[in-house]
Amino acid sequence: MDTGSPTQVALTRVPVPGTGAEDVLVGPDSRVWTGTVDGAIIAVSPDGRHSERVVETGGRPLGLEWLPDGRLLVCDAVRGLLAVDVDGDGGVEELVTHVDGTAMLFTNNAAVAADGTIWFSDSSRRWGIDAWKSDLVEHTRSGRLLRRDVDGTVTTVLDGVAFANGVALARDESMVLVAELARRRIRRVRLSDGRPMAGHVVAEVGSEVEPAQDEVFVSGLPGYPDNISRGSDGLIWSAIASPPDPVLGLLQRGPQRLRDLALRLPEALKPSPQRTVRVTAHDDEGRLVHDLCADATQWHMATGVREHDGRVWLGSLVEPAIAYIDVPR
Repeated sequence: MDTGSPTQVALTRVPVPGTGAEDVLVGPDSRVWTGTVDGAIIAVSPDGRHSERVVETGGRPLGLEWLPDGRLLVCDAVRGLLAVDVDGDGGVEELVTHVDGTAMLFTNNAAVAADGTIWFSDSSRRWGIDAWKSDLVEHTRSGRLLRRDVDGTVTTVLDGVAFANGVALARDESMVLVAELARRRIRRVRLSDGRPMAGHVVAEVGSEVEPAQDEVFVSGLPGYPDNISRGSDGLIWSAIASPPDPVLGLLQRGPQRLRDLALRLPEALKPSPQRTVRVTAHDDEGRLVHDLCADATQWHMATGVREHDGRVWLGSLVEPAIAYIDVPR
């Protein structure tokens, strides 16, 4: 689906003490949380005037969520899935670092069910965060949607995802969604009692069972979807990191030898995001409700998105700041 022309809204930039504030999360006290490239977890006051470096993960934090016990779930691209005590001693617990005996290279985003089940993405089994462009150029389709049960069991739900990114649950937990960035779409697995419905077979780690069957929730997005999240309005919000890149599309459709040549280019010469700000929101049936854009002169590349009481907070993989826009009434 091509969403057409988006609605222009005003954007407010909120500096933070660190670069690459990739995701955003709103806490019970309305503080806004983010993580930066130096491993810091930062809390920003609701008015955006004050920020505090609370703890460091020792890695590269990306997606953030709250766990039922009050700890912060951190998808650390380097260390894996972490639980961080941001209100106490700052302790960091490693929840998942390996899947099927192999270290995860690119833990990215997550959603947490009411019972503590964690659904999370591993973007690539070939490239890490520092070479994310290479995964898109090579078009590895080696990303995964994973599930961690409360007893620690890890299950592969979907495999072969083309740069698995954002993860979200419906309000009633009847489905889990994962953004397939390289294909500009969001995939859906329907759930019953917290598990894929009959006919959706799950692959236990280390087994030969086929991965879950899934459906396309929405396709033809106006760009590459990064993090996604369920807002306080119940909608599924998507950060559109960049419009489609014709060169990248040509490489992905072309022969392997062409991609191999492109991989040898310096990172600076590989296809790069355009300077834009755009987010979309869909209801549980995949119908478009909001398509918003903002001037990207002072801030760009929205990778994190979180709607809270009519305000949409944004994170960026490259900016030393978060930002926010307000949903038009």
